[in-house]
Amino acid sequence: MAGLATVLLAVAVTGLAVAGLAVGVLRGRAPLKGSCGGIACGGACHACPGRRDRA
Repeated sequence: MAGLATVLLAVAVTGLAVAGLAVGVLRGRAPLKGSCGGIACGGACHACPGRRDRA
């Protein structure tokens, strides 16, 4: 029974997190988006050809 309660709690917390992120989008703010390569790119990201180099 405790395992089921844990799963339900995890689903509820995840649902609240998704709903919280959706509120920002519904209010007209830009949605979350990923970075181009992140920290592993080291500033020289070849995965995004339209990106301007800031170096």
